[in-house]
Amino acid sequence: MRHVDFSPLYRSTVGFDRLFTMLDSLAQPDGAQTYPPYNIERTGEDSYRISMAVAGFSDEEISIEAHRNVLTVKGERKDEGTGEGSELLYRGIASRAFERRFQLADHVEVVGASLKNGLLFVDLKRNIPEGLKPRKIAITSAPAKAKQIEAKTAN
Repeated sequence: MRHVDFSPLYRSTVGFDRLFTMLDSLAQPDGAQTYPPYNIERTGEDSYRISMAVAGFSDEEISIEAHRNVLTVKGERKDEGTGEGSELLYRGIASRAFERRFQLADHVEVVGASLKNGLLFVDLKRNIPEGLKPRKIAITSAPAKAKQIEAKTAN
């Protein structure tokens, strides 16, 4: 895979260094991590939902943490006995621990999370402060200077 060097762009731009870092990290996957599978969907103009397949995990075995634009979802199964007198012959259901990180955009907050039918749903909402929203600037024309004409009167 090719590596793109963004360092010349750092010198000619101001404030875009985080963008270039994110673009650079897209080319390098997180160690080809594929478990657990997930979907990201837009549920409204400013709301999103991450759905993760976490079959076999209870809500006590999953932790969700949001810190500085990074959402971290961790799952760790507790060892369960198969029951007295039983022996596990084949394990096809994954019970491994996982940690999945999501990079969140600025002003995106976690609204809530729920676990239903083996799917973990994490709801996100983008709340842009009023001071950062675009605003319309009215253009006014400068008032024309009134010229005063002096009239000479004959005396």
